[in-house]
Amino acid sequence: MKLLIKNGRLIDPQNKLDAVKDLCIAEGKIVAIGSIPTEFTDCPVIDAKDWVVCPGLIDLSARLREPGLEYKATLESELDAAAAGGITSLACPPDTDPPLDEPGLVEMLKHRTKSLNHIHVYPIGALTQKLKGEKLTEMAELRDAGCVAFSHADEPITNLHILRQAMYYASTFNFSVWLRPQEINLANRGVAHDGEVATRLGLSPIPVCAETIALSNIILLVREIGVRVHVCRISSAESVAMIRTAKQQKLPITCDVSINHLHLSEMDIGFFNTNCHLIPPLRNLQDRDSLRAGLIDGTIDAICSDHAPIDDDAKLLPFGESEAGASGLELLLSLTLKWADSMNLSLIDGLKVITQIPASILAIDAGHLSLGAAADICIFDPEAYWKVTPSTLKSQGKNTPFMGMELPGSVKYTLVGGNIIYQRSN
Repeated sequence: MKLLIKNGRLIDPQNKLDAVKDLCIAEGKIVAIGSIPTEFTDCPVIDAKDWVVCPGLIDLSARLREPGLEYKATLESELDAAAAGGITSLACPPDTDPPLDEPGLVEMLKHRTKSLNHIHVYPIGALTQKLKGEKLTEMAELRDAGCVAFSHADEPITNLHILRQAMYYASTFNFSVWLRPQEINLANRGVAHDGEVATRLGLSPIPVCAETIALSNIILLVREIGVRVHVCRISSAESVAMIRTAKQQKLPITCDVSINHLHLSEMDIGFFNTNCHLIPPLRNLQDRDSLRAGLIDGTIDAICSDHAPIDDDAKLLPFGESEAGASGLELLLSLTLKWADSMNLSLIDGLKVITQIPASILAIDAGHLSLGAAADICIFDPEAYWKVTPSTLKSQGKNTPFMGMELPGSVKYTLVGGNIIYQRSN
């Protein structure tokens, strides 16, 4: 099938392209940029005048809830949400039920996603069996089944000997280990940042040192072992400074930040808004501003949605008893554009942290518009605003702190392998 995308503003951070050009697709690949071959004169056309044509977005953390947690969301609903958000590739953490700790589970997930003919899904395998932190998984077998990295999701590894073993095993095969730093005993079942809001509302606190002490252990182990580590969803100014120092020392560390933490702070909890119950918690304004600055100077590599669809009942509880997490697949593009605009960044720099750089972290050939590349493409109107409401979200999870807000960037088309998998109806 041939397809011509005309008059669009092509933005490709990897190739440093920002220009109005036509783009031609044949057999799922990009075959021409600029001049149109004669065989494309009678093919289907998308007129992208005044719209941006960019690589499909790549999300480093999206919980799809299958297998085992279908009451929160289904694979079909969440992949539809990803398509509506312009996302063409995503990584899913291993904290399903059961966890992704056996090749058969990974193969089943891959088969299900392929049968839906949707987004490229890259499973992150469990570091330990059942995410119990006791016995290592067969990482090589999980890699062969389709896992691209290994993680413990939000489950703590309290035994540093086990973590060290896992890192040594991963380094032997050059696997990447993804870790969210949190010292569980210091977090102590807290639900909010250890600051004035938690004190005023009487909420159990999570101090910054719960993150930084765990991060310090990770950095020391990376220095000893040399394993590639991706630090997931840092939340504090101190963590940014520690990652910056580690990178200056040429340690093989990358990191990301949740899109929520670039816009929100502890103040947004207001009067017990459970949609702002997140893990890691929303911290103070200084932390938020340090995260924004760290992303600009390259200390933080990428933005993720940290998508976690949750059923309504689990959010309609008192703040301390509610389930942590926010839905974010359909908000990733809009909130990234909002962040980039607030920091006076160009579109090419803003889109880089949700296309090119996440692709490099996943070590996949995606996130660019090169000739011969797969036609995984997002087309959006940067000037159009849309309102976040339960009816506008395709995700089964309607839990977002941004409910009711108007956000920039309306996705018009999403293409995977040259096939249109999402088209906005109005």
